[in-house]
Amino acid sequence: MSFTRREFLRTSAAAGALVASPVSLINAQTKESETRGRPIELGIASYTFRNFDRAKVIEFMKELNLKNLNAKDVKDHLPMSPPEATQQAVADYTANGIKLTAVGAVYFPKNDDDDIRAKFDYAKRAGVRLIVAGDPAPETLPRIEKFVKEYDIRFAIHNHGPEDKIWPSPMDVLKAVGNMDPRMGSCIDVGHCERAGTNVVDAIKAVGPRLFDVHMKDLTDFHSKESQVAVGDGIMPVRGIFEALIAIRYKGYVDLEYEIHGDDPMPGVTKSIAYMRGVLAGMGYES
Repeated sequence: MSFTRREFLRTSAAAGALVASPVSLINAQTKESETRGRPIELGIASYTFRNFDRAKVIEFMKELNLKNLNAKDVKDHLPMSPPEATQQAVADYTANGIKLTAVGAVYFPKNDDDDIRAKFDYAKRAGVRLIVAGDPAPETLPRIEKFVKEYDIRFAIHNHGPEDKIWPSPMDVLKAVGNMDPRMGSCIDVGHCERAGTNVVDAIKAVGPRLFDVHMKDLTDFHSKESQVAVGDGIMPVRGIFEALIAIRYKGYVDLEYEIHGDDPMPGVTKSIAYMRGVLAGMGYES
């Protein structure tokens, strides 16, 4: 179901949410429960804050009242090496009530046991059960699958749109992993999905149980990577995405990945999180 901004404004509960400022919406958010009790859990990809250090990431997340973080080895967010640096980052997040939900995007340039094992050891140190992978070559997947089985860590290939000649769409991922271990799956980037010419709602339904993570963004033009805006200011069918996720009983996270205004992301990030919370409120759910 497509859900435009105009339709959103017609939804009384969500419209009421938009009357308030984004900050007031965030501050009014109920405390996150320790167990999963809602159909959609919001989080953020640390790449959003790529120009800021870990201390600032923690500060931003507290301001947003967000607890779920897909952390990347960028700045000092979640260093891959040395191992002590990974462990210190985990300790810092834990001390501030932040849950690491995935590592990534992590890149797999080599069809080599030692290189792949190092990435799985990284995820294990971080205490997560999911690796979001950026660019594995198809021929590396059988080798990676062995490590998925050994470590019991899921592997989600992130689609990167038409510029990515291997994984432009989640459907390309599904074709490659559809007969592999069920822990081999997809991270759907909704913006890149639409730019690849794949309807994101259809993709969610098709990928189904192999969908392990969602990276959320919005665009004003599905043919232009440069048209990214705050979620709610574009044409992304946000409610339709949430409805599709609920329909497939999705158990992962919807992580905002805000790739613009790197030096001053918080206005757009705050607006995006508030909009998604408003949509969920309009559907009768907490976020």
